[in-house]
Amino acid sequence: MVVKSQIVKELEKEYGQAGNQIHVLYGRADSEKELLLRTFLQKKKYFYYRARQVSPDEQRMQMGQEIAAQYEVHLQKYTYEEYFNRVKSGDPSKLVVVIDEFQYIVKRDPGFFEALLKLRAKRLYPGPVMILLCSSAVAWVERELSGCIGEAAQKKIARRIKLSNLNFLEVVRALPEYPVAECIKVYGIIGGVPGYINRWNPKADIRTNICRQILSPNGYLYGAAEDLIGASLRELSVYETILAQIAQGYDKLNDLFIKTGFSRAKISVYMKNLAAFDIVQKVVSFETGGWENAKKGVYRIRDNYVNFWFHFIYPHLSKMYLLSAEEFYDRYIAPGLDAYLNRYFIEVCMEYLGLLGLVGRLPLRIAKMGTWVGKEGNIDIIAQNEIRQNMVGLCNWEKPVLSMGMCETLFASMQKARIKAEYYFLFSAKGFDAAVTQMAEKDPRFILVDMNEL
Repeated sequence: MVVKSQIVKELEKEYGQAGNQIHVLYGRADSEKELLLRTFLQKKKYFYYRARQVSPDEQRMQMGQEIAAQYEVHLQKYTYEEYFNRVKSGDPSKLVVVIDEFQYIVKRDPGFFEALLKLRAKRLYPGPVMILLCSSAVAWVERELSGCIGEAAQKKIARRIKLSNLNFLEVVRALPEYPVAECIKVYGIIGGVPGYINRWNPKADIRTNICRQILSPNGYLYGAAEDLIGASLRELSVYETILAQIAQGYDKLNDLFIKTGFSRAKISVYMKNLAAFDIVQKVVSFETGGWENAKKGVYRIRDNYVNFWFHFIYPHLSKMYLLSAEEFYDRYIAPGLDAYLNRYFIEVCMEYLGLLGLVGRLPLRIAKMGTWVGKEGNIDIIAQNEIRQNMVGLCNWEKPVLSMGMCETLFASMQKARIKAEYYFLFSAKGFDAAVTQMAEKDPRFILVDMNEL
């Protein structure tokens, strides 16, 4: 089972700090927050309470019962101050107090946070304590928490720690049985969501996993895309209409206006909501001299699995109920999977360049990196240093080889973007034709990277 190990290290560092602190730990459903907490809490003294969606009185009663049971005490008052006065580590070690899904308490009972601040100030429990407030309500933490508890209380929170998805390198480490090419496919299909990765069977091939986990009614991911959207957003019909069109390539505001019939203002509002949940992103082309040739305001589905669902499953949803999982995969997924995965191969290549930069193995020091989306033609990767020298990347996942024709298309796009490059990184999943290899042998500006190197 995989967790975000970097977050565990951050929590350990905070635990080692002197004094009492309040931290907020939050992440989407399937971030494996609970597994991460179990990992962090090993060999520590702690009190853990998971809040319920109940009235304030019932919430206090539930926590009181758990306090009484764990510490074998008889409570005089069923108040949060009484509870935090009874918690203890039993020795000089720091106590960890974890309140999971704390938004269910904070939204309804201001006395809870007042008691927490007293706990932090050692007015209720004299020993050292680390307070962890955990939540899977990402948008609420980022947009509403401060207003809910007040500015003064907000300043008492030491850190907000967000549980991000695994990056590609972490996905590779989580699936050691898979070669790099298969890991790229997994990354493009389900992304780096820890809960999804933990349900993926690395002993089975991609087709088998898709059939069992996504296309089967009993599969863990069968309804995960729509559940993610519907869990926090109302008017699911509007969001699904917009996402379905983006997945089919209608990625500009005017395109969506024409295809959906919704007003531009309404679409913009819904896009902001989708962006708040990391489901959609607005792609801004890397700034170059050829701004008039770049597409502006292009939307993409950011969440890998939501994109996969709306690209391959949603348009053929009726067929999924009539065909076997294997028939559906062979007919509707397999033919277009490689073309779909090219976008994620570009992301992997960007991460690769970023890692090389961190260890000083690039000819230029990267100050910023992005992509250029042209009205005609794209540039997969542009990495630039502080004096505006460029490294340009071309990524080939789908074709049998990276050809000279593909390089010439890149050069034409660079002319439209009005940029030049000091170095060219040519990435290919399946090889290079002879002309490209000869060019790289003669010209050291061209650096070839194949799948084995990745």
